[in-house]
Amino acid sequence: MEAREEEEIRETVRESYGRIARDVGVSSKTSQKSSCCGSFENATDTSKQPSCCGPTDFSVNNISAIMGYSNEDIGSVPEGANMGLGCGNPVALASLKPGEIVVDLGSGGGFDCFLAAKQVGETGKVIGVDMTPDMVSKARKNAEKMGTKNIEFRLGEIEHLPVADNNADIIMSNCVINLSPDKASVYRDAYRVLKPGGRLAISDIVATAQLPDEIQKNLELVSACVGGAATIDETEDMLKQCGFQDIKITKKDESRALISEWAPGSNAGDYVVSAYIEAVKPINYRQ
Repeated sequence: MEAREEEEIRETVRESYGRIARDVGVSSKTSQKSSCCGSFENATDTSKQPSCCGPTDFSVNNISAIMGYSNEDIGSVPEGANMGLGCGNPVALASLKPGEIVVDLGSGGGFDCFLAAKQVGETGKVIGVDMTPDMVSKARKNAEKMGTKNIEFRLGEIEHLPVADNNADIIMSNCVINLSPDKASVYRDAYRVLKPGGRLAISDIVATAQLPDEIQKNLELVSACVGGAATIDETEDMLKQCGFQDIKITKKDESRALISEWAPGSNAGDYVVSAYIEAVKPINYRQ
């Protein structure tokens, strides 16, 4: 992929999710509902969650429950932190322990970061990284509301993390790596940032069949977490090339129905599925 094409994808994604960040908390006061792809005029039911390419019949809380969050999780964060943009629950997957350092790739409004911060406690730390200034600003405001002291939100690209080498015990991410036009660099930099023995706990969208060109080249579908999905074999190969071990990719076939609503008319559920991606950086790794 050419550098100009990669940057076009990043700018499209940045604008799409910046628009979501700006619209959260506003759509309930107006007649419009925003999505990654624009706004929906005269939407009357503001309890419904706008997907990346159209309004769905699911509320934010419904989506989060389907993706594995408990009612306690959903009710424990500030309004606007949970935007219903995930495709799983990487915090549950991570099995966090007190004192651990967590880096969240594409942290958005901070939902997963706030849940992780509770589990790692005061002796631990959570670093959220997002390339969208509006999202970082919203997450920082949410952190002020929470009074949380062990979270830091940083502006940066997930291909070039603003985090020191061998720093994190866990890297987690929720439905974000599929948005990157250079996924191999994402995994390489995650490997760099992890401590020896550190682990990945990622929920993402993967392709179970080769995506048609009309889906791959549609920037709206890329922003909708569909068009940029790598296959399971490609993902496993990228992780192996980085040096990761104990790789495990677990499909969540029950996610297909919800994914199909993200991109109506594209038959997205026939090609992609949510999956949990786990891997470990070996203790005796070589630089």
